[in-house]
Amino acid sequence: MQVNISLKQVVDNSYDITIDSMPKMHFHKKVAIVTNPKVAGLHLGYLLSKISAKELYIITVPDGEEYKNQTSIDLIMESLFNHRFNRKSMLIAFGGGVIGDMTGYAASIYQRGIDFIQIPTTLLSQVDASVGGKTGMNNSYGKNLIGAFHQPQAVYIDPHFLTTLPKREFAAGVAEIVKMAVTFNKEFFEFLENSDLNDKNILQEAIRQAVETKAFVVAKDEKEHGLRAALNYGHTFAHVIENETQYKTYLHGEAVAIGIVMANKVALRMGLMSENDAKRVKELLEKYNLPTTYTIKDVDSFYETFFLDKKSSDASITFIMAKNIGGVKITDEIDKDLILDVLRTFKDA
Repeated sequence: MQVNISLKQVVDNSYDITIDSMPKMHFHKKVAIVTNPKVAGLHLGYLLSKISAKELYIITVPDGEEYKNQTSIDLIMESLFNHRFNRKSMLIAFGGGVIGDMTGYAASIYQRGIDFIQIPTTLLSQVDASVGGKTGMNNSYGKNLIGAFHQPQAVYIDPHFLTTLPKREFAAGVAEIVKMAVTFNKEFFEFLENSDLNDKNILQEAIRQAVETKAFVVAKDEKEHGLRAALNYGHTFAHVIENETQYKTYLHGEAVAIGIVMANKVALRMGLMSENDAKRVKELLEKYNLPTTYTIKDVDSFYETFFLDKKSSDASITFIMAKNIGGVKITDEIDKDLILDVLRTFKDA
């Protein structure tokens, strides 16, 4: 005996990404802004001058990747229950990638899903983390291993928030911009090589191109069944580095920069990338003082941690390799000995 539940339907998860000064908005519902003390101290007044709601609450969680955990999610959820939020209520993620990921995840699970808006305040979150609907938190096994795909209703990228961004945070965002250019757009990479992102107008153009690139990829593969995995270029290595250093030594983008260099060394050994292109990528990262070296203490342990990556399976590790500049290859067929040989070059880095 068999009973069929027919759930075939077309769900429109489309939304707009505004790259400009925020418009004034009023919401006829309960709204909670999720932020951290640092962002609130710098920019909450500006945000409150732009938005209002039937009922508006501020939820503050600790600042830092090490707080992207269940304790912070519980804090958000408790506040929502205390203020009797319902399925028509909405969250606003106001901060960097950590705040965006946790707010989106909280929105995805509160009463089985409510709306949220992304207002990213760091370059990294503006060009990458706020776009695409990936939400989640970290645990003792690794980064973003618990989460959900939950698209925002809108994303507002306001250059105003970058005026107070520290240099390290700025550079961390540049790493994600470089990531997209290397794997998807050779002309964009050449634009970055010949430009200075410290110029506000050039930065605005780079943000636009990076967001357009990510939007194109997400539209093709929302749930990361194929092409979207290419956006994890450098991340397979970076997540191990972050895990080993307990998220306290490197900003995410800094770890990605190192991961890109590691991935390119593998691509070089596979004949996918020329020495000159690998050098160009490294030099572009170093132009913004991003780290490109890391000392691996235990090569075998580093390798085993790859298996905690979400793209990997029980028996194979999926790697994202750049094909020179402007192309990408997703593969789980790289010989273990080749990977170990490359990792050993970082043992005495």
